[in-house]
Amino acid sequence: MTTQTVGTPETVATDAGDARVTWHRARKPTMVLAVGHGAGGGIEARDLRALAEVLPARGVSVALVEQPWRVAGKKVAPAPKTLDVGWRGVWPALAAEGLPVVSGGRSAGARVACRTAVELGAHAVLALSFPLHPPGRPEKSRADELLGAGVPTLVVQGGNDPFGKPEEFPEGSYRLVEAPYGDHGFAVPKRAEITQERALELVTGGVVEWIASLG
Repeated sequence: MTTQTVGTPETVATDAGDARVTWHRARKPTMVLAVGHGAGGGIEARDLRALAEVLPARGVSVALVEQPWRVAGKKVAPAPKTLDVGWRGVWPALAAEGLPVVSGGRSAGARVACRTAVELGAHAVLALSFPLHPPGRPEKSRADELLGAGVPTLVVQGGNDPFGKPEEFPEGSYRLVEAPYGDHGFAVPKRAEITQERALELVTGGVVEWIASLG
């Protein structure tokens, strides 16, 4: 039995240009997870794809959101404020489902979700590979964005992420799930004690458990 339907990518006009949303809808959804990509890649990221495959069977429709700069074919992401503009512009299309929307993203997309959560009325925030600081620059902390999300928040972080390892994160009211050995893209080296498949299972399993707890 099919547990999801994959829609044709939908173009959404925003003040930052046209964004694009690809829906992976659950047959009987109770919630929407909207996830944006990072500054160096798109919705083909392994963690975003894994979530789109797993969550619809659990009643969560997944919306993979491509920022306007990516849709326009540019190779470099714009300033954070422009990313926020793009995300705000997409939000009405996400909220139109009439369901609670979890605002999520990976890397730069996670920062966007944190910065805009309260303003947009997000049900919660999913921060995948939150870039706590630039590699090798722990003094350039972005912890204030994470701690200021203002809604229930889950961080899923690779154990070897150069943008911030799990043990570097400050105490806060958010929940953190570690993907052992994972880098910023949750890739694990061949010498690791777990397989790439298992690492992604830990990512998706942590998200499934957390979403179930949101009610």
